[in-house]
Amino acid sequence: CLENTDPRMRGRGIQLLSQVLLQCYSLLQEKEVLHLVLFYENRLQDHHLVIPSVLQGLRALSMCEVLSPGLAVSVLKAIFQEVHVQSLLQLDRHTVYSIITNFMGTREEELKGLGADFTFGFIQVMDGEKDPRNLLVAFQIVRDLIAKNYALGPFVEELFEVTSCYFPIDFTPPPNDPHGIQKEDLILSLRAVLASTPQFAEFLLPLLIEKMDSDLQSAKLDSLQTLTACCAIYGQKELQEFLPSLWSSLRREVFQTASEKVEAECLAALHALSACLSCSVLSSDTEDLLDSFLSSILQDCRHHLCEPDMKLVWPSAKLLQAAAGASLRAYHRVTHSVLPLLLEQYTKHPQSSQRRTILEMLLGFLELQQKWGHVEEDESALLSLQAPVCSVVFSALTDPSVQLQLVGIRALTVLGSLQGFLSPSDLELVVDHLVRLALREEDSQSSEAAMEAAGSLAPIYPKVFSGRMVPRLEEELQSEREEESSRDHCSLRQRCLQALAAVSTHTSIVRETIPVLLQHLRKVQKGSEAGNAQDVVSVCQSLHRVALQCQQDAEGCWYYHQTVVPCLLAMAVQAAMQESTHPLLGKALLEEEVLAAMVPVISAATTHLSPELAAQSVSHVVPLFLDGEVSFLPQNSFPCSFQPFEDGECLEAQRRLVALLMAFICSLPRNVAIPQQERLLRELLALSCSCNCPFTATTAAKCFAGLVNKHPAGQQLDEILQLAVNRMEPGLAEGPRRTQALTLLLWVTKALVLRYHPLSSRLTDKLLDLLGDTELGPATADGFSLLMAESPDVLHKGCHADVRIMFRQRFFTDNVPKLVQGFHGAGPDVKANYLKGLSHVLNHLPKPVLVTELPTLLSLLLEALSCSDRVVQLSTLSCLQPLLLEAPQIMSLHVDTLVTKFLSLTSSPTMAVRIAALRCAHALTSLPTTVLLPYKARVIRALAKPLDDKKRLVRKEAVAARGEW
Repeated sequence: CLENTDPRMRGRGIQLLSQVLLQCYSLLQEKEVLHLVLFYENRLQDHHLVIPSVLQGLRALSMCEVLSPGLAVSVLKAIFQEVHVQSLLQLDRHTVYSIITNFMGTREEELKGLGADFTFGFIQVMDGEKDPRNLLVAFQIVRDLIAKNYALGPFVEELFEVTSCYFPIDFTPPPNDPHGIQKEDLILSLRAVLASTPQFAEFLLPLLIEKMDSDLQSAKLDSLQTLTACCAIYGQKELQEFLPSLWSSLRREVFQTASEKVEAECLAALHALSACLSCSVLSSDTEDLLDSFLSSILQDCRHHLCEPDMKLVWPSAKLLQAAAGASLRAYHRVTHSVLPLLLEQYTKHPQSSQRRTILEMLLGFLELQQKWGHVEEDESALLSLQAPVCSVVFSALTDPSVQLQLVGIRALTVLGSLQGFLSPSDLELVVDHLVRLALREEDSQSSEAAMEAAGSLAPIYPKVFSGRMVPRLEEELQSEREEESSRDHCSLRQRCLQALAAVSTHTSIVRETIPVLLQHLRKVQKGSEAGNAQDVVSVCQSLHRVALQCQQDAEGCWYYHQTVVPCLLAMAVQAAMQESTHPLLGKALLEEEVLAAMVPVISAATTHLSPELAAQSVSHVVPLFLDGEVSFLPQNSFPCSFQPFEDGECLEAQRRLVALLMAFICSLPRNVAIPQQERLLRELLALSCSCNCPFTATTAAKCFAGLVNKHPAGQQLDEILQLAVNRMEPGLAEGPRRTQALTLLLWVTKALVLRYHPLSSRLTDKLLDLLGDTELGPATADGFSLLMAESPDVLHKGCHADVRIMFRQRFFTDNVPKLVQGFHGAGPDVKANYLKGLSHVLNHLPKPVLVTELPTLLSLLLEALSCSDRVVQLSTLSCLQPLLLEAPQIMSLHVDTLVTKFLSLTSSPTMAVRIAALRCAHALTSLPTTVLLPYKARVIRALAKPLDDKKRLVRKEAVAARGEW
């Protein structure tokens, strides 16, 4: 074939040879490679039909490691000379780029020996390239030419022209593009070329200025982002000539643009310019360009800060802050001019709204100072203005306008974070203002912001806050207790408790606040007012917040744990014992909502303990509940013994405290050994099955499940699970305690599903059977939500439970087919249970998984909408809403049914269902317009009715949905 006179036949012969070489190039010897290279170079002069196959062969040879010196240069010279690359097909052009890339990777020194001829040759190859696949490779070659210091010689401008002609990139990938090249890929690749060398500056900067003035937003954005990238490598020399034009374009855009994106990019570019000028090394005879650049910015922006209508105030302030934020030198230059002016304007303008604007600008400059940490005395305009700045901020804190107060509080936080700025007397004033705002300010926004600020500043000034703020709060808390109770006092008490928690952000302060909170709790326990329970809950919420703030500090965490946990246990045990002797005393501590509020406190105090300290603590708590061992509790002279697991009517109150055992023991790290664990599991199992109080039975079941989930696999675990099954099965079959048995079954199933235990499938099958039970079916269906949802107090990752990564997907795959089968075989009176169970499972499933299963399940979901059970309706609607957005093609097939169902549910008697139906009607508008048009008039007519709904939230959704239609 190679000697055939027909070019097509010669082409086929070379094609075969090239394909063989692509398979075996790594096996060739040096002489063979030389021989083949000479042959292929010669073939480049052959007929144009042969050239593609020749290039494939050269590509194979370009990957040979045994290529003799000089051959790479010879091949490239031949290609540059003999092949008109841009007349070839895309794939063949790509082959040429691949050959160049291969040689640049392995023969760099040889190619550099060609000097600027190599650059010129490549420019000819690339000139006129249009295919995005090839452009990505070509841009990479240009980047390497520049990065690896190949000689550009007199061809800098030509290389710039051959690449910049694509700027700004205008490319829309075709639909179903198999190559996956996005516009963004090309933009970033070209930007990396344009911003790779200062040699391009004289050509690139005029181009960027021209494109910034373009009407196309994409061109503006691309130009600004490219300018920002260039500033990283340019110096004064490159920028000097163009600074006035660049500033003029940036200023115009920020003053006039309606686009937030363009404004943000302009500010980023100005910041980059200022940073570039700040970094330039100055010699004694050169002008300081930074100074003159900032002077022109100040000249154009400063006067806008004084305009009475304040029209261009914000754009000017943003420009000044962008320039000032680039370096400490720029910051000092701008603030020396601007800060005195802002302070003067603040005193000039009496209106709160104008003062707020000025203070927000001042705050912007203060926040910039934070970047450089402490304030330097000689340079800083800020230190010389300390008194007026503090005076302005303090005046904002006493202003009647809440919005101005909020900005003042933010400014105060920033000033406090500047090391050495506030004097000791200023700090005392800061604390006084924060206490006043936190406790006395009517508006809750200001109160909460003041507490947040106290929390931020307390770690910086722990002595001031523990010595001045905590005693003030304690005093307020105690004095209030002596006055008669009223709503105001109740809210003041709440705020005192919240403020004590908020300020506890440093271990030394925690040591002051915890005793105050616990002392208040003891007082509440001894009191006998009606609002007691709510009071205890408030203290617990504050304790919980402190616990979360202590978690990252080992010392604080242990102090908290050994102070708070024994105290709460002692008070609860005391209350439970008084309950059996004096039924009225200490009653508040035994209420469900109070015990439920104590659970997160004990849990948060335990999760972050080190294994050694946790083991020390567990050795006290477990004997307390199993053997009544109270010696480690403070004030432990109790009237009778503590036996929560014993039988007897009078011990009902003690049994409720299993909730606190659950909080502690289910939050321990997995590697902490629990003493007498088997006995404890048996006691919990017995209690969960035999107790009449639903709260206690549920808590015991959760505690049992939490321990089972973490229990190491093996014979002991199998025995305890068998015991549990033996207790549950007869309990579920008949008798007065079927509900307790179901609760235990649900929690144990969840514990095992999370860790992929083999018994979980048997227990889940039991639950599926119970869906057909007329008495327990509805509760079992709701239980599927419990299985799939994140549990707040036990069995979640935060409390070290064994949670496998895709348990929901696995549960779905194993059980949804059975749910569907059960639904089809069920009687009419229990069908709703299967639908409810199914909608709970689907609701908690990751949306991508749900979308793939949608075609098989959609008919069932639509049937679920016709179910009269509002929980099923709600659950199904919340499942369908995101699917309308994520799987429009599949949903479009059922649009008729969907429209009918959603519209009928907008008049449901249940408000939540009406809202969910309106949201789904709104989400329908994301389907293709051609699908929706036939229904438009009908939907708009139907949605007029809920516009008149008696509930505001329903009307709000109706307005949004109808407007979209």
